[in-house]
Amino acid sequence: MLALILVCSVAVTPELRDCDRTNAVHVLQLPEETGNPLMCMMHGQAYLAGTAIGRDLRADERVKVLCVRAARHARAG
Repeated sequence: MLALILVCSVAVTPELRDCDRTNAVHVLQLPEETGNPLMCMMHGQAYLAGTAIGRDLRADERVKVLCVRAARHARAG
């Protein structure tokens, strides 16, 4: 599974479920694949926390981690 980490502004997407790659302020991808959804979520959150984006989140930004199968992401991307 690939983790896509989306950072969205509540001004643009007040409902986090509406946050996607087209309206996110930042989109990051975990550099390695994970074996299951739980590990994907955990690694995605940890990866973001280790970046400047993660350390400098604004009060009006929310994080959404999407875990997608690698083949599906390749077709969609």
